[in-house]
Amino acid sequence: MAESLAPPVLVRIMLLLLLIAASPSTLESSPSPAVRILSAERRVDLTSSIVKAYLTMKVENLGASYVSDILLSFSPTEAEHLAIIKASLTEGKRKKKKHTPLDVNPTELADIPNGAKLFSISLISPLKTGETTVIEVLYVLTHSLEPFPTEIRQSESQLVYYHDSAILLSPYHVVEQIMYIKTPTNTVESFTKVDPTNRAGTELKYGHFHEQPPFNYFPITIHFENNNPFAVVEELVREVEISHWGSVQVTEHYKLKHAGARHKGVFSRLDYQARPSIHGASSFKQLLAKLPPRVHSVYYNDEIGNISTSHLRTDYQQSELEIEPRYPLFGGWKATFVIGYSVPLEDFLFKSPDGQHYLNFSFGCPLHETLVDHLTIRVILPEGAKNPSAAIPFDSDHFLEKTYSYLDVVGRSTVVIKKKNVVPDHNVPFQVYYNFSPVFMLAEPLMLVTVIFLFFCACIAYLHMDLSLSSSYA
Repeated sequence: MAESLAPPVLVRIMLLLLLIAASPSTLESSPSPAVRILSAERRVDLTSSIVKAYLTMKVENLGASYVSDILLSFSPTEAEHLAIIKASLTEGKRKKKKHTPLDVNPTELADIPNGAKLFSISLISPLKTGETTVIEVLYVLTHSLEPFPTEIRQSESQLVYYHDSAILLSPYHVVEQIMYIKTPTNTVESFTKVDPTNRAGTELKYGHFHEQPPFNYFPITIHFENNNPFAVVEELVREVEISHWGSVQVTEHYKLKHAGARHKGVFSRLDYQARPSIHGASSFKQLLAKLPPRVHSVYYNDEIGNISTSHLRTDYQQSELEIEPRYPLFGGWKATFVIGYSVPLEDFLFKSPDGQHYLNFSFGCPLHETLVDHLTIRVILPEGAKNPSAAIPFDSDHFLEKTYSYLDVVGRSTVVIKKKNVVPDHNVPFQVYYNFSPVFMLAEPLMLVTVIFLFFCACIAYLHMDLSLSSSYA
């Protein structure tokens, strides 16, 4: 009897094992223990208000199966302020280095300690047993520098806190690692010391650290001087209006804020004019906007009117617009203004092989080293455009709406794109595709001709009408 039951029991056990092996949740329950990081080097740049970190990892596969994804982990605070993350596969050395972009996507695994957030880097070809590869990662953090003291006077320098970990927070075992932190000046009030720690000029070095287990974390804090512009655009609305008559009109509405330590006390214009480097070290009064080449009809104004403190430089590669607000911006101060310009249509509008028109324009904010909290891009298509769609190289919200302008009948299709936490690394091209027939270009001229014709017809009819009252007597 036992012999007759043995085969079904074995079959059930084998089926159960196959189901467990094929279950996606089991495969994603924890990072692969067969992967380890042979060496990791982090370089953190704190020289502006936006934190940039460059991570270079040499990864090895010790397991028997292939590895197609490498995981990155961030603390909950870092993940909250993470603006963008890029990864590339590095081959060769020095001048012969070749960088191949890799896809990076958020992922979730079970039983991750301390609420760490994970991102998965997809390799182009799976990593075989015993093979190694070098991956370079760039990630940008915003609102990660905390002013302290939170309020300063006009003549005081700005000090900020930066929090991080001396040990790389990684889901893998790290054999050797080191971290470099670059500050804007030599003025460092204090920093967490971990053996070994070295400081030379504007650079702090943590490490080398050896044989660190997965998800190890050692918090550090650096208190240092940073008087670079903490320029934050709270809201930016860019309107890109396409005209098939030969131009693209761009209008940008800015709500700018100095996001550093708040200014306290009175502001002395006399002291600022006399010695701005001392009585305004933490303020800024100039901004640089990088505009497209061949730009023309540039204007810069606010609610009062035109602002004349601007300078435009153009060449065949790009145009630079230097602007000055009406007053210098100290911590907590705000300014609103508008920048507008036109560019030739042939530089940005192209035709795809399937016959669709598409706009190829730069995403993000043209202001140098500036963070945008809320960005809205409105691409206004010509009246009669059909089947609009957007191709954006990162996550964003986009939808369609109608815009009405002069002489419009059915309105213009408008692609609206919204994104939060935008940094200069988001300044990459995006595309808006649509179908358009040249016949619609004649709609407004024909409408004008018809109105003028009817007006003249009405005038002629009025001149030939006799509206006077007359009587005849026999």
